Amino acid sequence: MPVNRNALIRYRTIDNCLQNRYKKWTLDDLIDACSDALYEFEGIDTGVSRRTVQADIEMMRSNKLGYEAPIVVVDKKYYTYSEKGYSITNSPLNQQDLQVLGEVSALLKQFKGFGHFTDLNEMVSKLEDKIYSQKTHSTPVIDFEKNDNLKGLEWIEVIRKAIVAKKVICVTYQSFKARDASTFCFSGYVLKEYRNRWFVLGKSHVRNSPLLTLALDRIKTIEQHEDAYRENTQIDLATYYDDVIGVTKSPGQLSNEVVFWVDSANAPYVITKPLHHTQKILKEQEDGIIFSIRVIMNFELERELLGFGAKMRILGPRILVTQIKKQLVKTLDNYDAVGIDSRHGG
Repeated sequence: MPVNRNALIRYRTIDNCLQNRYKKWTLDDLIDACSDALYEFEGIDTGVSRRTVQADIEMMRSNKLGYEAPIVVVDKKYYTYSEKGYSITNSPLNQQDLQVLGEVSALLKQFKGFGHFTDLNEMVSKLEDKIYSQKTHSTPVIDFEKNDNLKGLEWIEVIRKAIVAKKVICVTYQSFKARDASTFCFSGYVLKEYRNRWFVLGKSHVRNSPLLTLALDRIKTIEQHEDAYRENTQIDLATYYDDVIGVTKSPGQLSNEVVFWVDSANAPYVITKPLHHTQKILKEQEDGIIFSIRVIMNFELERELLGFGAKMRILGPRILVTQIKKQLVKTLDNYDAVGIDSRHGG
């Protein structure tokens, strides 16, 4: 049975409401929420009828879409899920879902040969593998890198929509270094993924605040705000991250040529998986290869280089060599300070 876009928006809205167990949801509350969602996503300002939302609830309760949502009415007035943590998004894909996904996959595959759509290759492979495993009830044959405990993913779509619509968001944020959370208005410019963590680059509305990079897993709450959106006038977003490993940099920060030696056993890995797109081979030696990259010096760069341990030696610039040496000495000191702990098998 076909489900139109508006109905799906209402189902997702009702689902989001009922997942929030800190609020008591009357039918009128759900009607208002669905009306607001349709206006936000589709520009429909005629609202939603009582009968429509009641029919939506019954559809979600049924097995017609595979949800069988445990929606109950408490005190003859308030709607909620009887199962804590339930969401229709956790329901297995039904035949209609698989058919739609198959059509999407077929459409995306048409663009796989175009240079501007090379990023689609991984997406299409993931999608086809998901469809195959669901249809055959078998184990997926592609195991992509993932982190099931990753926090903050729920903010990606919220922030993306705010950036596209040039809307200000009010963010409650607590960095790892901060003792308490702070709340401020924020104009987002671009979302950035690095090592399975997501970040958003933008401008805080706090006076004299520089460009900020916020980690989505440190965001507590997000609300829309009526402040005027502050346009980006400082940087070229298309090239801002071209000279950096990771996400940490400041506008105007200059890149450096980082030169390093990798032993002969591990150099092939660095050749086939470059540390950065600027990587070059400077010299081939019997015991290894000397490479260079041109990047901003930041924490992520140091962590990447330190990960090679004795397999790599940094040759320049001098300030980076000194910093890496300090980190390695501190590492040895950490081992020497505690000795061998007999409780852990020593």
